[in-house]
Amino acid sequence: MPELDLRLLQSFLAVAEEGGITRASARLHLAQQAVSAQMRQLEHTLGVALLVRTSRGVLLTAAGRELATGGPAALEHVDRLVERVRGVARGESGKLRLACKPHATAEFALEVTEAIEARVPGVDIELTTASTLPEELTLLATGAVDAAFLWAPIGDPRLPYAPVRSDRRMVALAADHPLAGRRQVQLADLADEPVIRPAGPVAANVLAHWLAEPRPGGRLAKRGPAADRSEDHLLLVARGRGVWLAPEPISRYFPSPRVRWLPVTDAEPSTLVAVWTPESPSALVSRLIAEVRALTGWHDS
Repeated sequence: MPELDLRLLQSFLAVAEEGGITRASARLHLAQQAVSAQMRQLEHTLGVALLVRTSRGVLLTAAGRELATGGPAALEHVDRLVERVRGVARGESGKLRLACKPHATAEFALEVTEAIEARVPGVDIELTTASTLPEELTLLATGAVDAAFLWAPIGDPRLPYAPVRSDRRMVALAADHPLAGRRQVQLADLADEPVIRPAGPVAANVLAHWLAEPRPGGRLAKRGPAADRSEDHLLLVARGRGVWLAPEPISRYFPSPRVRWLPVTDAEPSTLVAVWTPESPSALVSRLIAEVRALTGWHDS
């Protein structure tokens, strides 16, 4: 079996595409004599004539046309093999088990998963859906998943995290609420509105974020009923039991004729973070963070 030098194949493809050694030499930044020597060496290795030299360049023989047709795929195959080998060396192989709330990640989860699996073919990303923060934290704590996407603060200082997206804050109001006709509101407009809050035991900083505290002048938010899932929050809003402050992606994921979503112009934005366990495959987590940030346009300040 002949030993095909990939550099010779790359040069041949340049000659075939350019239709001549002179133009190919300029493209490859090599001397014409060097490219001519490479073509003779390639023909000798394969034992066939690939080119017919003419006064206006070169013509491909039947064998040359066959090599020009199949050569790019061969190079791409080798490139992908090299990337897989390097990925294994970097630890970018194996399985990454990822938990995500659809309303938080619907705009990028599948795109990121497909991008990573395409660029690092040895990777298998397993997606698990969760509806609430406690569900995701439980999945992480029990080792059922390696990483998750949460809105900060996450309420568990033991877990490392990295920000990947910033979302402006919206408020959900009943469609017949007196403020529903506005285009936007401020926190002062919501001062007397009961705010629907997370159910169950929640860390103080997590609760403060979802209530948008402290308010202007240091005032605390009026506590409304508690709910666990996003759907339950929206049912309470639609029934006029309170308002719900939430990141903007939720407003796109849960449109409802009974609920009106408005931007809250002076509320701190919500930051979506990738969270992982200390036992997670660090190389895969790093690749995940990089891919999500590339998609969302996040830049560390």
